[in-house]
Amino acid sequence: MFGLQKSKNKTSSRNQIAIKGVRDGILMLPNNEYRAILQVSSLNFELRSEDEQDAIIETYESFLNSVGSSLQILVRTREIDMDKYLEDLQERLEGETVPIYRTQLQNYDEFIRSLITDNKILTRHFYIIVPYKISGKTDFDLIAEQIKIKLDIIAKGMGRLGMHTDQLNSLEVLDLFYSFYSPTQAKLQPLTEQALQIIHTALIEKGEDHDQCTKKAR
Repeated sequence: MFGLQKSKNKTSSRNQIAIKGVRDGILMLPNNEYRAILQVSSLNFELRSEDEQDAIIETYESFLNSVGSSLQILVRTREIDMDKYLEDLQERLEGETVPIYRTQLQNYDEFIRSLITDNKILTRHFYIIVPYKISGKTDFDLIAEQIKIKLDIIAKGMGRLGMHTDQLNSLEVLDLFYSFYSPTQAKLQPLTEQALQIIHTALIEKGEDHDQCTKKAR
């Protein structure tokens, strides 16, 4: 039987996941590979009629054929932290002066607390990761333009399915990775806008330095 041993090599999460930089919401990876991430709204397939379900499946098949490249679909389930919600609810309750509204808030507060005692409140987020790879050296602006074309095709395809998409910006991408690789820390100490901006700037500068070195190498 093999035992799991903690690696003695102290490397950062960034090195482990091989992110070279992030710029304009696009992850820059080794070997001239890039990724853009779209967050996609949900669609309740089970509540549709059989004809509607068949139409959705046919539209989805048509969408996959129109993309012309591989995609990664990520479904992420997370437990919602209800502490802040309950604190806000308590403040509303304390500030309410109308008896009937105060009673309703009190009953609602008790219902929510009893609900989360035996159940976890979960939320799901849906993402499409769009890959792009080139051979040789290419200007980043051209890469971003090619990725944008792909994103537009996907957005239109999702729109035909009744869903909408939003591309994650650089800060949102970094926050997503932070919550993946440090879930406990992300819950106890969420990244602030200032902290995200510092990381974002550092990665952009690294990416720009890489571009400059590439141009000099030419």
